[in-house]
Amino acid sequence: MSLEQVNLTPRKIVEELDRYIVGQQKAKKAVAIALRNRYRRQQLAPEVREEIAPKNILMIGPTGVGKTEIARRLARLCGAPFIKVEATKFTEVGYVGRDVESMVRDLMASAIAMVKEEMQEQVEEEARKRAEERLLDLLLPGLAASDEPVGATQATVITPASTSASETREKFRKLLREGKLDSRMIELAVPAQGPQIELFAGTQFEEMNIALGGLQNLFGGKKKKKTVTVAEALPLLVEEEKERLVDQERITQEARRRVQESGIIFIDEMDKIANREGRGSSGIDVSREGVQRDLLPIVEGSTVNTKWGPIDTTHILFIGAGAFNVAKPQDLIPELQGRFPIRVELEALTGEDFVRILTEPRNALVYQYTQLLATEGVSLDFTPEAIARIAEIAAAANRQAENIGARRLHTVMERLLEDISFEADTMAGRSITIDKAYVDGKFKDYVQQQDLSKYIL
Repeated sequence: MSLEQVNLTPRKIVEELDRYIVGQQKAKKAVAIALRNRYRRQQLAPEVREEIAPKNILMIGPTGVGKTEIARRLARLCGAPFIKVEATKFTEVGYVGRDVESMVRDLMASAIAMVKEEMQEQVEEEARKRAEERLLDLLLPGLAASDEPVGATQATVITPASTSASETREKFRKLLREGKLDSRMIELAVPAQGPQIELFAGTQFEEMNIALGGLQNLFGGKKKKKTVTVAEALPLLVEEEKERLVDQERITQEARRRVQESGIIFIDEMDKIANREGRGSSGIDVSREGVQRDLLPIVEGSTVNTKWGPIDTTHILFIGAGAFNVAKPQDLIPELQGRFPIRVELEALTGEDFVRILTEPRNALVYQYTQLLATEGVSLDFTPEAIARIAEIAAAANRQAENIGARRLHTVMERLLEDISFEADTMAGRSITIDKAYVDGKFKDYVQQQDLSKYIL
C-alpha cells in the first residue's frame, strides 16, 4: 500500500470526499471507516488477516443525493479497481441475461486496464527511445551497405563519402525530434486485426467466452503493411514497444491481487430486486429473488472463474444502493440483508444544499458552465442572489414533481442558459451577469403559476 494510502485516515478521507460531495456525512463516515479497515487489515499477521472480511455497506436514499459519487470518489482516492453495476441487469442462473458472476469478471477487466496503464507509464521513456530507433531504421534502410534510396515511400538518403553512417543517423535523429520529417511517408508493419467473435450475454455464453479467450492467440502475430507519415508512425511504434516492455503475466498477477484485496463493486438499484410487500415468487422473480440468491455466495465470498484465472471474492467490498421508496431493505431476503451489515440513510437535498452544490465542489455546476462558455469568449458572472434563486426553483421542482435530487440542477441550468448557449458563437467578447431578475425572467411561468412540472422535467 502506498504512502498516500497509509496517510488516508478516516478524517482525511471525509475531507477529500467533501471536496466533491455536499453533505451526507453519515455515508462518508461509513465508507471512510471501511477503507481504513482495509489498511488496518494489511498490517495484521496472515493468519489473522484471512479471517477479517470487509463489512459491506447498504446506502439508502433518493436518487441524485450522491450515493454513486461517494463510491466512485472513494475508489479513485485509494486507486482501487471499481465498477458500478445495476442489479436490474442480472437474471437468475439458467435464464437469458447476465449472471451475477459477470460483475467480478468486469471488475477484473477494469483492474487489468488500470495496472496495464500504470506499468506502461513506467516504461514510457524507454518505449519512446526504442520507437525512435525503429523509426530511424525505417527512414535509413541499408545505410551501411549503400547510400542509394530504397523504395518510393522511403526517405532519400544522399550522404557525402566522408560522412559516416552514425553521423547521418544523428542528423536524421535531430530532424525527427524537430518535427521536420513529420510529413515523410514510410511503410510500417502493423498488427493485423484478428477475426471478431461476438457472443450473447448469459451464463453459458460467457463461460464459452472464457474458454475461447485463447483463440485470439491462434490468429495473433500476423502483420500487414501500412503506409503512414512519420508523425503517425511514432505513436504507433511507441504503443507497440510498450506492449513488448510490459510483462502480461505481471499485469495479471497484480490486477488479481488488487481485485481480491481492494476491489470495490457498487451495486445500484438494489431496491428493484426486492420482493415488495412480501409477495411470493412469480415468473418475474427470476430477475428479483433469483438474483438475490445468486448474489449471496458472491458477496459472502466464493471463487469466480475468469479468463485471467480464478478470483476469490471474499475480500471485495460491496456497496449496495437504492432509493427504497416503494420496497424496503426488509423486503430483501434475510440472508442478503445479513451480508450488508452497515446501513446508511442518505438525506434528501434541501435548497441550502443546492446552493452549496452549485458553488462549493471542485466540479461545481456554475464553474462548469462558466468554463464551457468561456471557450466561446463569453464571460458569465452569477450573483449570489441568482444562485439562491436557482437552488430555490430546483428544490420546489423536486417537491412538486419526482424528487431527482441534484440532477434537477442540470435541468434548471440548461433551461436558464439555453439562449446564451445557442447564441454564444455570436457573443464573443461579451460579459453577461446572471442575476435574480434574469433567472425570474427565464422562469416567469413558474413565478406566475407555481407549476414547474410543465417546464422542468
